[in-house]
Amino acid sequence: MSTLNYKHLRYFWMVARSGSIAKAAEQLHLTPQSISGQLTEFADTLGVELFRRVGRRLELTDTGNRILRHAEDIFSAGDALLDVVRDQSMTQVTTFRIGVSDSVSKAVACQLVAPALSLEEPTRLVCREGRLAALLADMAVHRLDLIITDRAMPSHLSVRAYSHLLGESELGVFATAALAATLQGPFPECLNRAPLLLPGEDFAVHAKLMQWLHAHVPRLHVVGEFDDSAMIKAFGQSGAGLFFAPAAIAATICAQYGVMMLSTIPSLREQVYAITTERRISHPATQAIRQAAREALMSAPA
Repeated sequence: MSTLNYKHLRYFWMVARSGSIAKAAEQLHLTPQSISGQLTEFADTLGVELFRRVGRRLELTDTGNRILRHAEDIFSAGDALLDVVRDQSMTQVTTFRIGVSDSVSKAVACQLVAPALSLEEPTRLVCREGRLAALLADMAVHRLDLIITDRAMPSHLSVRAYSHLLGESELGVFATAALAATLQGPFPECLNRAPLLLPGEDFAVHAKLMQWLHAHVPRLHVVGEFDDSAMIKAFGQSGAGLFFAPAAIAATICAQYGVMMLSTIPSLREQVYAITTERRISHPATQAIRQAAREALMSAPA
């Protein structure tokens, strides 16, 4: 036998489910003799016994039971396929899979990604969050279409991908009103001995921020270092210390976390990149994200 006769398999499946040839024939609008002949041919082709007769009933053999389990899977998959074809809305929706680096502000990511939900072609977003190395590994095996991160594609990795600068923002310094009231002197002198919450080494801005702090804050007091942008803001909201975030989204940060922006550091800029497998941005969702950065969020490149 080189191929499986699916018509014979369906007849077998119907007889096994209904428990008799007569009932299966009624459901299939065929004569019992026709069903019986097809079953005999199917069993002969397979070279196995499918049923044994117990009184007036047909009972599946062990081999018949194993074949029935496969038949259930086959015809269940067929029914699912028909459901998809009938549901036109499902055939029109495309999936766009985005990875967001832990080091990117969630408010930034949300503002960038939101326009992709309003495309003419209905799009279902799948968002994943994690460290850049893990996200790039997923992109390498086509599990992600785009990554939003705070740095360009690392040159030492062998992933075939391209970096697109979406925009950048001056770094702002934020604190609760109660903590701000305890600070003394103008900025940046007021940061001396002030509790600071810093972005960890996974942040692209980490090294430059540390250089700036050592140059401008002689009495540095770091109380925490975090690898997740949301965690930094949560601790800042609690009053544990001052934190640094993109000034471009200061209004959102202040409203969401109940803090105020003390000042900006013009010499320090946080960048946001899109990493894709495309040399040129062509996917409508990626274009929408780039347009959002250009128009609403940051000082983006033309």
